[in-house]
Amino acid sequence: MRSPPPARRLGLALRDRVRAACTLDTRSLALYRVALGLILVADSLLRTRDFGLMFGAEGIFPPDVLGRYNADVTLWSLALVGDPQWWGGLVLTTEGVAGACLVAGCGTRLATIAAWVAVVSILRRTSPATNAGDAWLACQLFWSLFIPLGTAWSWDARRSHAARQTATSVCSIATAALVLQVVAVYLGAGTAKINDSWLSGAALQRALSVHDHGTPLGMLVSHAPWLTRPLTWGVLMGEVAAPIAILLWPAPRVRTAIAATFILFHAAIWLTMSIGLFAAIGMAAWLPLLPGALWGRRDDAGTPLGLGRVASWVCAAAMVVAGASFLRSSGPWPGPLPRPLVAAVNILCLNQEWRMFGAVPPQEQWIYGRAELADGKVVDLLRGGRPLEAERPTGGFSSLEHHRWHKFFWVLPRPHVRVFAAPTAAALARRWNELHGADEQVQSLELRYAQETVTGSDDVRREEVLATWPPRNAAGGSNLDRLLRSAADGHR
Repeated sequence: MRSPPPARRLGLALRDRVRAACTLDTRSLALYRVALGLILVADSLLRTRDFGLMFGAEGIFPPDVLGRYNADVTLWSLALVGDPQWWGGLVLTTEGVAGACLVAGCGTRLATIAAWVAVVSILRRTSPATNAGDAWLACQLFWSLFIPLGTAWSWDARRSHAARQTATSVCSIATAALVLQVVAVYLGAGTAKINDSWLSGAALQRALSVHDHGTPLGMLVSHAPWLTRPLTWGVLMGEVAAPIAILLWPAPRVRTAIAATFILFHAAIWLTMSIGLFAAIGMAAWLPLLPGALWGRRDDAGTPLGLGRVASWVCAAAMVVAGASFLRSSGPWPGPLPRPLVAAVNILCLNQEWRMFGAVPPQEQWIYGRAELADGKVVDLLRGGRPLEAERPTGGFSSLEHHRWHKFFWVLPRPHVRVFAAPTAAALARRWNELHGADEQVQSLELRYAQETVTGSDDVRREEVLATWPPRNAAGGSNLDRLLRSAADGHR
């Protein structure tokens, strides 16, 4: 029997490698399902800490202001269908209940749909306070709609004939999409880091400051350049190499080593950076890629599960949309996407902008809420009313209530986000006054932002008032008072 020509042998080998890269074990998917469910439950509980501020009509994101900020009808959100606060609470509860169902594997398909709808709705309702982790979670849930997450280790499997099926693996266009989603995230983040701040080895030292994105532990690590410099280069090389390794070396041992490395990488991020659930979401994303050999062999060899024709075409179309979004944000796509593609990206919530921590400039920034109380005290309203520190508040952004405050106040100085500055000042003053007696009522509040950039041997610092409460009157009243207070703060 004649052997096939070299070109055909190469094509067959490539096909087999791609199939192996996109074949996922049902037990790994079960672990992934549980992890997603736990993240959803945790997210829904954590968001109750300042639910009124984030979801209330008179909070920091008023629906009318948010509507102008999003400025696109395709950016849908069920949380914005009704203004009452209880309606937002219902959407948040849906996220938590769907997460619990995923953990148990009960009504898995319906729970995945409900989770995706709830997460997208919450993401859009609180969009100025969301980060890349929230978007990544929405993407993972979307591809999971087409994957049988409940085939193993689930209540659904115990109740149906699924427990007696011979299939132990899943191979479909949806599993390919889930794998390529991981590739897109690291490829986008890695290529964005090919710049001077990362190549020089200085990026992590800057990013781990508490006046950037670091935690107290991260700040401690940032003081050790002998450690942060090689780690900076390691992160850059790892994020660029990981997508290639995922696709070209699907051997069980190799894939296990890569997944374990990046799970530990995200654990380190969790400890040293204030980015909320992003690290947990990143760790979960690697679980489907764990090979079946890790769980031991089954008695049967198993056959791959696929998708129906309609679901396959829908998933394939969504992959085209996601691919176009990725090429636009991280590739050579010239100019903006066509309007129909933009609408599709928004509707499916498949935005693929993953240029996280690309350029890290040599600067520090901080924000504080200068509040004068009825008893004459001057406190920082953003930090629980502790004595005001106008320059580099102790703890920096990590001393704010939690990471969503960090993200929001990080972007608030940007021109297109400043529409939320006045509602934020009013909502913070209102909440404080509701919780404190007459002697501690806020009389005036200024949200101030400061940034200091190191250029050579010189430090360039600027500071500005983002919002005031009560707001300035039409004639500019109280501007002199604020100028005098600014001068006084400068001499503290």
